[in-house]
Amino acid sequence: MVPLENTFKNRWLWALLSQFISSPFLFFLHRDFIFTHFYKPSSSFPRLTVVLAFSFLLSNLTLFISLIVLAFPEPFPSVYQRRFTKSITFVVFLLLCASSGILFVVSFCCGPEPFDKPEFLRLALRGFVFGTLFGVDYLHRKRWVLIFPVIQRPLVTSVILGIPSSIREALKLSSSAYVISTVLMLPDPFKIRSTMWQLLVQQIAIYLETSVVSFYWEQTLHFFQVVSTRTFIFMPQQESAAPGTNPSEPLLAAIEQSTPRSIFQYCAYLDLCMISESNVETWRRAAFFEETGQTYRRVISVCLRPLEQLTSRLGEGLKGSPAENSDLLSQRLSSPMVNHADLRLHEAFYDFQLCSWSARTVASLMACSRDEDRFGVARFTGCNAAVVSTLLSCLLAVEACLGKKTNPQSPHWLSPTNIWRATVDSGKRDFVCKKTESTLHEKAYGMADVLGASICQIVSAFHDEMQKGAKAGILAKDWIIKSKPLHSTREILVHKLSLFLISKPTEDMMHEDLQLNEKKIW
Repeated sequence: MVPLENTFKNRWLWALLSQFISSPFLFFLHRDFIFTHFYKPSSSFPRLTVVLAFSFLLSNLTLFISLIVLAFPEPFPSVYQRRFTKSITFVVFLLLCASSGILFVVSFCCGPEPFDKPEFLRLALRGFVFGTLFGVDYLHRKRWVLIFPVIQRPLVTSVILGIPSSIREALKLSSSAYVISTVLMLPDPFKIRSTMWQLLVQQIAIYLETSVVSFYWEQTLHFFQVVSTRTFIFMPQQESAAPGTNPSEPLLAAIEQSTPRSIFQYCAYLDLCMISESNVETWRRAAFFEETGQTYRRVISVCLRPLEQLTSRLGEGLKGSPAENSDLLSQRLSSPMVNHADLRLHEAFYDFQLCSWSARTVASLMACSRDEDRFGVARFTGCNAAVVSTLLSCLLAVEACLGKKTNPQSPHWLSPTNIWRATVDSGKRDFVCKKTESTLHEKAYGMADVLGASICQIVSAFHDEMQKGAKAGILAKDWIIKSKPLHSTREILVHKLSLFLISKPTEDMMHEDLQLNEKKIW
């Protein structure tokens, strides 16, 4: 796995190289087409340009490296060590943003006499305000969190699609920085040795150049997001014998041996999900169903692990929720417990993307096993019952987080589109139900839709067998594990599965609902 991980890390070298090339290009483009319209070059202009171009390049590389360090922190075993390191990283990031802002604005907006002390201090102040605002906004909005796109597009197309949003963010940032820095310089407005017209032209030039710098920073951030979330194919080297003997080993080793929650592990889960759902490289998916069944067990195990962790964390968080406190006084008295439980529920959805990919992967593999599993390893290994039980248990835990009860109800009015959204009790709901616009509710509803669509995909593939088992009274024997589920009971899991058997969902309906849900969440 080490050579594969080194190959994966080469994308950062390529990204740094692209930044190394684009920075001087933008700088000299600005000097040739914008700078000469507002300023008259001096005799020291050539030497000055080289110095400013170097500082512009240095500040851009510093910003890009700080983005990498902040987005991919090293794991620590202790919670206090992690919090302390996180706080120190934030402070260092703000200092780097402030220093990069000073270098950016001074090198980009300086006139023909940059070493004039008043002008240099004014530009340095604007750069400091600009860089600090960018850093504070970046940390406040948690923009270091990588968001994987629903559709993987070519690199150039992805970068171009980010231009409109970069322009909007750049105008907001540059306008805020310009207003704040201008207010800070109000005590010294009349000491500028220039006419009113020259002052107006100079302010317009500074605002335009600051907007260009802000746009470049936003595009750098968007480019960093695009490069970080690109797909990576975890295949063995072509010159080795692994592609014909065990092509799944590099992918499974990357998931099992990599650092938890690392970008390397995320890309491995994404590749596994694409193999399971796509019909482009069917030979890679067929390798999962090898004769011994060990590979299929490993695939199902690594995919069920995030779902089991989500179910356990939701169960722990729901234990502290005051579901029975209906009056206002009791809710106020229990506010510390509510906040703590709410925090634990939020933390449970930190791995929302991994859980989503895992649910889609196991559902697709289980549905494909009906036609592609020549040796019957999916059924004989007992993985089918484990997959169905884990998905149902996780869905019930998510519904409990949303305040939905799990009592049996009359199923005559349920349809394939709302069967997993059905609320079985109109009574009191959990305390989190009142926060319908919160991030917790958005991710909980999104996770419920993903789990529901995954279960529907399995039911659609094995509908006839499940229907016969339900009529014969052996539905729980074939599709539910014998041990106690992580959440709820076996009887409720069987009842929930029977609700999905009422009406057979179509694949187009499930795919359309899942794509709409992911676009809404992200």
